[in-house]
Amino acid sequence: MVDDREALHDGLRLTAAALAEAGIPHALVGGYAAWARGAPEPSHDADFAIREVDVDRAREVLSAAGLEITEPTENWLFKAYHGGELVDVLYRMVGEPIDDDLLARTDEIEVLAVRMPVLSATEIMTSKLRVVGEHYCDFSRLLPVARAMREQVDWVEVRRRVDDNPYARAFLFLLDELGVVDRAQMHDDAAPVGTRAGSSPASGDPSSHIE
Repeated sequence: MVDDREALHDGLRLTAAALAEAGIPHALVGGYAAWARGAPEPSHDADFAIREVDVDRAREVLSAAGLEITEPTENWLFKAYHGGELVDVLYRMVGEPIDDDLLARTDEIEVLAVRMPVLSATEIMTSKLRVVGEHYCDFSRLLPVARAMREQVDWVEVRRRVDDNPYARAFLFLLDELGVVDRAQMHDDAAPVGTRAGSSPASGDPSSHIE
């Protein structure tokens, strides 16, 4: 009998292979993208990103590959199941449409014996930090990811893109305090984390809660 983890792995492989065979630009994102880059393996679904223009075609090819397609109420993804395990196929992240520019910020990495485009560590970290806020702020899950990918991340770029979110700034400050990432790696101007004026919380768009 196929266990849940094996079914999820098979679903991830099938999704990557079907999208690639159909010539649909895509990238592994979220927790499994971080895992491909050395982070702990997540205990939940896998996530792929595609452009919205490719959604109908992606549904067709994944259904033909044997995955069960369902349409959630959210308007930023569809769901594909294999053996009861979930692969989310997103066409928006952090409330923004996925485009060619984002899909270009990837590396070809062998994941579960299949080579596929995997989102860059900088993009993974940025997307995770842009959504932390009052209602979603689990630093205990972010820390192992940051530790594992710290040498692959452009921390100056991450800080620049999350600097309007006080929760994200607090996490970057914590990384410095714990010695995970030195402040100098995060600040091209050597300014302390969290001292920027005019900062405001992130919007908390649910479309970015990919783990």
